[in-house]
Amino acid sequence: MQLTDMGFRRSGEHIYRPWCEGCGECKSVRVPLAGFKVSKSQKRVLNRNKDLHVSFELPSSSEEIYSLYANYINQRHSDGDMYPPSLEQFKDFLCHSPPSSNTWFVSFRLEQKLLAVAVVDILPKGVSAIYTFFDPAYEARSLGRLAVLWQIHWAQSKGMEFVYLGYWVKDCQKMAYKAEYQPLQVFDDLIWQQLIVP
Repeated sequence: MQLTDMGFRRSGEHIYRPWCEGCGECKSVRVPLAGFKVSKSQKRVLNRNKDLHVSFELPSSSEEIYSLYANYINQRHSDGDMYPPSLEQFKDFLCHSPPSSNTWFVSFRLEQKLLAVAVVDILPKGVSAIYTFFDPAYEARSLGRLAVLWQIHWAQSKGMEFVYLGYWVKDCQKMAYKAEYQPLQVFDDLIWQQLIVP
């Protein structure tokens, strides 16, 4: 938890913070839950998904879960470093974690069909959002945004302080959604600062 508060992230069994000489664009961000307010568009996302069942499950590389992940990577991230997907890479990235990590798969289902999985670490003061993958065929449901909203509401219900959303790069379109959760704090110059969105 102390490393998370210092801007570090977890990937599999590794704890890291990116460092590139001459570049400091990767910023760790978190949502302070006491001040979070749901926007009108976020309320619409929640309303669209009232029919989903949400459950905590132990990390698993079952055929159901891995198939959802592989389909997501193939359709949404074929230009990324996780393409092509492999079962070994999936296990290393999302199923293996340090012994001290309290890691869970949060599953979102429509009746019996698995639509999305949010991989989270439950920390003493909050939730760390490790990764989310979902069925691109249900794009209209905004399942990625739903997963973040669900984590925020769940953490609030437990009296927690933060949801950690990982790294954010100001000019990266794929990370722009993180600025939608306000207020948002950025770890910069060794302190957490309020992100001001134009």
